[in-house]
Amino acid sequence: MRIFEITDREILPVWNVMYRQRLAAGHTAANRQEDRKMKVYAHRGYSGRYPENTMLAFKKAEETGCYGIELDVQLTKDGEVVIIHDERVDRTTDGTGWVRDYTLAELKKLNAAAVWNGKYGFEPIPTLEEYCQWVKDTSLVTNIEIKSGVYYYENLEEKTLEMVKKYGLEKRIVFSSFLHSSITLLRKLAPDIPCGALVEYDDLGNPGYYCEKFDFQYYHPGVKALTEDMVLSWKEHHIPLNVWTINDMGALEQMDEWGVEGVISNYPGVCKGWIDSKK
Repeated sequence: MRIFEITDREILPVWNVMYRQRLAAGHTAANRQEDRKMKVYAHRGYSGRYPENTMLAFKKAEETGCYGIELDVQLTKDGEVVIIHDERVDRTTDGTGWVRDYTLAELKKLNAAAVWNGKYGFEPIPTLEEYCQWVKDTSLVTNIEIKSGVYYYENLEEKTLEMVKKYGLEKRIVFSSFLHSSITLLRKLAPDIPCGALVEYDDLGNPGYYCEKFDFQYYHPGVKALTEDMVLSWKEHHIPLNVWTINDMGALEQMDEWGVEGVISNYPGVCKGWIDSKK
């Protein structure tokens, strides 16, 4: 297994040269990966090299020219939509406790770059509005994961959708969740915005039929239990797959060979660089 932590240093310099050449030839952000069979989503931003789910990680991901960004949303004690993966702040910040027990002002005092031992200074937990204000001026597609599986946040779906509409991002959003009732609700609230059913293992029995029945436009399986037969069955139902989390070259090559729609990776620069090198 060729882990991206190793190959990143080898591939990125080559990719950076290629990206500058594409820009010089007239390619713009609007052309990002449109000619690519397999799309690349930056998992929590460029989280393999920068603090996850921070504006720094999002901006660094955008620099790679990847197709989109995947991020996670939760609610603060005072009802603000913030971007953080875990229900507790302990793993990614210098704080402790549940996200839901903090006000936005209190969360903003926590350093989301603390686990990087000072390498990136202070990075606050961003709000979804801060992200939307920035991403509206890019061509990125955003996969918003609704984090209501461990703790159910009342009105998280409605507040997230409200922010998406406020910044006119409806055509560049994919909603996903492990709690499928959340995306079922979003399908009713915003039928024009696609949704993806998140699963860690293929435990739905017939996921192609399942997605058709509940009108989910994407299936987001974990890579660990994925097989080629599963991919073929989803293709029979015309359900595109965005597979997570692709962090080694073997898995990336396999997904490309199987023809999945997209990959979600902590190392979008490596994935994008490898895909471009094939052309």
